[in-house]
Amino acid sequence: MGKRLQVILQDTEYREIRQIALARGMSIAQWVRGALAVARRDEPGGSVEKKLDAVRAAVRHEFPSGDIDGMLAEMERGYSDPGNGGPRAKT
Repeated sequence: MGKRLQVILQDTEYREIRQIALARGMSIAQWVRGALAVARRDEPGGSVEKKLDAVRAAVRHEFPSGDIDGMLAEMERGYSDPGNGGPRAKT
């Protein structure tokens, strides 16, 4: 079952939202629902404790890694190698 949400807007805000919605071929309600969906998606989710547990589990592992200078040099070679689509590649 749906719930109604009432929001009071200034006249200028309402006109702006109406203009945007009309330009997109949407009703104001459709546009607002879409904007709220984006806002919900961008909100961080999950508990802090669950996130910390994941970080704690990750740091218990050891993975092979090169030294930073070697890795940076390898990346630079890859960027400049035309065979890897680097900037010096011919198009």
